[in-house]
Amino acid sequence: MSWHPSAGIVNPTSDVSGCGGISHWNRRTLLRAAGLSGFAWLTPLAHSLARAEERLPGGAPAKSVIVLWLQGGPSQLETFDPHPNAETGGMAAIETRAPGVKICELYPRLAEQMDVVSLVRSVVSKEGDHERATYNVKTGYRPDPTLIHPSIGAVICHQLRDDIDLPRHVSILPNVWAARGGYLGDQFDAFKISDPIGPVPFVTSRVPDSRYHKRLANLTDVVETEFARGRIKGLDERRTLHQTMTANARRLMDSEQLKAFDVREAPESLRKTFGDTPFGRGCLVAARLVKAGVRCVEVSLAGWDTHANNHDGHRTQAEILDPAFAALLRHLRDDGLLDQTLVLCGGEFGRTPTLNPLGGRDHWPHGFTLALAGGGIAGGRVVGETNPKPDGDEKEPARLVNDPRSIADIHATILRALGIEFDRELITPIGRPMKLSDGHPIDELLA
Repeated sequence: MSWHPSAGIVNPTSDVSGCGGISHWNRRTLLRAAGLSGFAWLTPLAHSLARAEERLPGGAPAKSVIVLWLQGGPSQLETFDPHPNAETGGMAAIETRAPGVKICELYPRLAEQMDVVSLVRSVVSKEGDHERATYNVKTGYRPDPTLIHPSIGAVICHQLRDDIDLPRHVSILPNVWAARGGYLGDQFDAFKISDPIGPVPFVTSRVPDSRYHKRLANLTDVVETEFARGRIKGLDERRTLHQTMTANARRLMDSEQLKAFDVREAPESLRKTFGDTPFGRGCLVAARLVKAGVRCVEVSLAGWDTHANNHDGHRTQAEILDPAFAALLRHLRDDGLLDQTLVLCGGEFGRTPTLNPLGGRDHWPHGFTLALAGGGIAGGRVVGETNPKPDGDEKEPARLVNDPRSIADIHATILRALGIEFDRELITPIGRPMKLSDGHPIDELLA
């Protein structure tokens, strides 16, 4: 298995202020401990938590993130930023439950939930290639040949430690660019599953119990002994993590929490609201996983690369996304989980403001939309706007968007909503200091 939870493991790139074991201490407790017991090292940690509190208006932080990943680059015009006129070739816009906020006519169910959704319509990046742009949006950084940055889910799991049986970082229906742990370590890679209608991979023994337990005994008594005997000097379990991964795999196989992956455990009436699609089932499982304590779930929906027949392609995609996204928000709200679960929806870039000769739209990183909801995000708000006339020059961004926001700003906003010190520096394995995010939180979005 490629996953193991990191409870009890201190990553070599972290320092004490990142350990989850102190999550129940507050600033006052730490300052008192520092003053009374003489532990001077606690004082800077207390001030670090104080800065995090100051950056989190509105109360308790979110606990989990669900990323609805629209691979291929959805058109902002046919989703969250409609400009229905002849020049753009955009579809009609419809009113939503959020006063003054309109979205594309293809999303009537989502329109009913827009009071808890906010839109950043002026997202800009410098990456127009699918792979590079996917890396950029998932990590908050542009690709760098000298290191691999961790995805937002890996950062969250590194900063907020837990002790649960389930993988804390999950990718449902992933493509080749699933979320990675980067320089934080492979233990923070997402645990991958396909359509939740099938069984969770690698958690069921293929042999009878008696033979299974005999194999485990041999693994401990024979294989581990031989491995330790022939181990390279200086190579220990903290580097290979093989014992930890094996223990956690066994723990997962025996866990009752595995039921969270099983959509058949949910009422049929609820399953129908998400849609009878792999993506719809993935969204339902995402809600079940965060309820069980999983920190980050990524659910992917491919098929948005509409260089030809853009409108037909987006109609097909909307029939999948609209019921699933709307049902996810409604279910989280009804279950009392929306306030502690931040939902991010979007892709790697947008599409051109004009249609090409094939009736499609090409890659456009110069002004697109990301949607955020729940988890400390104030609903019904819009940040930025794109030029309704497609006459802007990509070399002059001011003509394309008003109030541009970077991918890093989105990451900083998410981290702040989770109470994480977004500009905290970590030291990578090669000794390079790296901030969790070099962006700035979008204050207008934070409740």
